Amino acid sequence: MINFNYILISCFSFCKRNLLLCLLLATTIGWSQSNPKVASGVDIKDIKIGEQINFTVNVRIDSIDQVTFPEGQSFAPLEMVESFATDTIPENGKLTLIKKYALTQFDSGTYTLPQQKVIINQKIFSTDSVNIYVNTIPVDTIAQQLFDIKDIINVEKKNSFPWFWTLVIIGSILILAGLLYFFIWRKKKLTEEEKVALLPPYDRAMLELKKLENSKYLIQDEYKQYYSELTAIVRSYLEEDVHISALESTTDQLIEKLEMLKDAGNLKLDGDTIHQFKNILQTSDLVKFAKSKPDTSVAEQDRKAIENIVTKTKDAIPPPTEEELLQREEYLEELERKKHRNKIIITVVIAASVLIISTVTAVSYFGFSYVKDTILGHPTKELLETEWISSTYGYPPITIETPKVLIRQEFEITPELKADIKEAQVFMYKSSIGLFSVGVSSITLTKPVEPDTELSINAVLQQFEAQGAKNIITKTEEFTTVGAVKGIKTYGTGKFSVSESKDLVNGEYAIVTFGGKGFQQQIILTWLEEDMYAKEVVDRILSTIDVKTE
Repeated sequence: MINFNYILISCFSFCKRNLLLCLLLATTIGWSQSNPKVASGVDIKDIKIGEQINFTVNVRIDSIDQVTFPEGQSFAPLEMVESFATDTIPENGKLTLIKKYALTQFDSGTYTLPQQKVIINQKIFSTDSVNIYVNTIPVDTIAQQLFDIKDIINVEKKNSFPWFWTLVIIGSILILAGLLYFFIWRKKKLTEEEKVALLPPYDRAMLELKKLENSKYLIQDEYKQYYSELTAIVRSYLEEDVHISALESTTDQLIEKLEMLKDAGNLKLDGDTIHQFKNILQTSDLVKFAKSKPDTSVAEQDRKAIENIVTKTKDAIPPPTEEELLQREEYLEELERKKHRNKIIITVVIAASVLIISTVTAVSYFGFSYVKDTILGHPTKELLETEWISSTYGYPPITIETPKVLIRQEFEITPELKADIKEAQVFMYKSSIGLFSVGVSSITLTKPVEPDTELSINAVLQQFEAQGAKNIITKTEEFTTVGAVKGIKTYGTGKFSVSESKDLVNGEYAIVTFGGKGFQQQIILTWLEEDMYAKEVVDRILSTIDVKTE
């Protein structure tokens, strides 16, 4: 141990001879007592890729001394992972400060941790440099076989499809088609009445006369009903087969018409038959209007006589000529065409009514623009409803969710920019119709300085103007990502140029800017002002932005 008392006594004796030298020596001894001490070290010098080491700096000082420890990226080529809080240990009127750093390296090799500068009372003290060995992680090629890198393949994109509404629409169409088929187009099973109505006039008349024979009219003394049906059957037959207005004619008028046809040779019916028919009609008139009541046997004989008259009348009708047959065939074909046409008209009217009602309901609920764009299609509406893609672009990385993948753009750094920009990575998507576009850029600077944010935003606005934009209005506000990283959002409106229009269109834009020492990140969006779907797309994109600033 140094005996400071002995040194002072010797100094005092010596000072008698040389006072100035003694003062200098005493000053030197006093300073050496308060000289700070700086020491440093690492806990390990041999690490694997990505493993951390702890670098510790110890400083012993007086309590009044001011100390500044190294910060930032002064540890290059090693990277600082974390700077821990400074520990303070008091001892014998002195202070020992312990500052610890976590460092790492992601490339194998031998690296030198450079001397670090510690400033004490505005004087610089340096730590010792240390060699660090970073080793690769060995790969067990026996347990894990290595394979060649696979080629890039196209992956089929899954589209989000509105299955629910599609099934509802298909189900509604099937139900409507089923109802139309069942009630209009289906060949219905004929009822007994319909089958009778389709019979030839003669067969139908004979069948109805047979039913009249089996009726209970005569048993129940319902002669009026009996004769009414009897004459109606024969009159209907004459009207259909003989083609005379028999239903609306009186007895005398009907007989007169039959005689005229007989005299003209169009009905080969003998006079006795016509006279017998006249008597039956007269009897029927007496029963219906005079409440006459003939014997049951007379009524039965009249029915049989009518059967005979119908048969004779059928035989007395001249066979139709070829021209008449052709006209009848054409008539039947026309009836069938008319029937088919009526079915088509009914189907179209019902379908149109359902369509109109559905459209009015949809417009009332969703709005006219939405329904129109859904039916006719809209480029940004399709972007909004497609399956979105979340991806990370550039370095420093920008993570963003977009309806389409952003394509890397060729970006050449001009000679005048090479002094400031080390690397620029640009990715973009632009709709083929309209103004909608989204782009991201990550720029690495040549120096670890803060980027000029205002200058870069002005450069984007100038690029808008160079492409024909006018009347650009600018607003600025703070922007925070989903990861709580803060940036600047510059947004506004203007008149922009689009390829499908000669005139400028009203548009909007947004520029979101982030930055740190040595880098800058930007997201740029443009869209039509009146495009409500584009606004929803932009809001969704902005809500998914995340960036790394370290």
